[in-house]
Amino acid sequence: MAVDIAIHDAFVLTVDDRNRLYEQGTVLIEDNRITTVRPSRDDDADIAAGRVIDGDGKLVMPGLVNTHTHLELTPLIGAFSDLDLLKMIGGMTAIFGHIAEGEYDYLTEAGYELAALNFLAGGVTTVNSQDVRPSEGAETFGVAGLRGFFGPALSDLFWDIPVDEQFARARAFIDEYHDTYDGRIQATICPHDDWSCTRDLWERTADLAAEHPDLLVHTHLLELEASNTMARSNGAEDSLDLLDDVGLLNDRLVAAHFRLADHEDIRRTADADASVAHCPSIFCYWNTDGDVQWTPVPELRAAGVDVGLGIDDHYWHDSYNMFGEARQARLAANLKRSAGQYSSMELVRMLTIEGAEALGVGDEIGSLEPGKRADVIVLDVEQPKFTPLTNIPAHVANNAAPADVETVIVNGDVVMRDGEVKTMDIDAVSERVKTAVERFESETDWELGIGRSDPPGTLDTVRDLPKRGPAQLLGRLGFQSVKDRFQF
Repeated sequence: MAVDIAIHDAFVLTVDDRNRLYEQGTVLIEDNRITTVRPSRDDDADIAAGRVIDGDGKLVMPGLVNTHTHLELTPLIGAFSDLDLLKMIGGMTAIFGHIAEGEYDYLTEAGYELAALNFLAGGVTTVNSQDVRPSEGAETFGVAGLRGFFGPALSDLFWDIPVDEQFARARAFIDEYHDTYDGRIQATICPHDDWSCTRDLWERTADLAAEHPDLLVHTHLLELEASNTMARSNGAEDSLDLLDDVGLLNDRLVAAHFRLADHEDIRRTADADASVAHCPSIFCYWNTDGDVQWTPVPELRAAGVDVGLGIDDHYWHDSYNMFGEARQARLAANLKRSAGQYSSMELVRMLTIEGAEALGVGDEIGSLEPGKRADVIVLDVEQPKFTPLTNIPAHVANNAAPADVETVIVNGDVVMRDGEVKTMDIDAVSERVKTAVERFESETDWELGIGRSDPPGTLDTVRDLPKRGPAQLLGRLGFQSVKDRFQF
């Protein structure tokens, strides 16, 4: 019987439970699933298949999983890069406040297209994105043939949108987009973080999660020093205690960053079977204190916590490169601690199967095994940069780049072949992005030239920021800090 896709005589990095690597391997795909992974045979080039891919000089591996990201402001890549931290945060917060109010739709729509195009071309087959208004993202990634988890961010101390309206939007999004596009698009529940949400919002989030027991809860957790301070303001001992109180510390929780976790936090997370998304580049780029604790990923993994890699706000550090997150994870951890924090294969697993497991879909994607969904990427490794091709996992973790990805298959469908994207019009996307940025410049005080990025002045930014929510946030944190200091 003919199969849909046959890839033969390739290097095949399975990332299965034995990390099997074939020097000459064959992968067969039928009805959206992988049916066979084995050493190649002499006649595999003659397999009857709808599409036959000669794997000579190619590396076949699972698609990359971006376990934590934000996509709406993708057209502003390059805009924040050279700002100081306060200007970057101020400008970003002001823009997100406008998006929450329903403005800049043209910019966010173009952003989703540009993100989908670049992640697809770079071998990222699955994203987990938390945005303000993610409907366009779910549609764009669905049409592009990609796999994605999407949910609208919820916060009562970050912007001034009424909480009832935010939860109404979340429920409407779930109803419209969960388990759509052949199951490739999944809805998530997204309390923004543990420093800009009150206990009331967490309790309402828990109620929403109880209504939809099959949805992940995706948040930023233990990212900032303010995290546990806000938890104490919310009547809990710390952030994990608060989540445990409301019933959200469980196997549905995907916690981005987890940078300030201690040994007890690690134990509780492991006991709850919750997951962590580690995003090294964003904090390497914007680190405010060289002495701050680094995410304890080796300890988390040793405790049995699923840890995936995420690129976070790629437009803050100007990179769509998920391969680069593996390299950055290694460099940052080795610099902070000592050499040898990860093996190359551990990093490959965090890019693929462990990211999938963190999102609760490790039984469906993340490795090349019979029965799994066919999310597969093919890299051209017959290049000088890969010569000699020794220690393939090290090449993937240290040397590979998006430009090396030649073919991308998602759910058994070829979405890019020989470097040509099949599901998106590259020229049309580029034109829409350019037009959107020009309109954004004309409607704001941002200046985005080919050699610079000039944001609005400080006073203009302050006037543009949300008022009620952030004022309450700063007030609560300030009062709790005084209570902590004087213990009253």
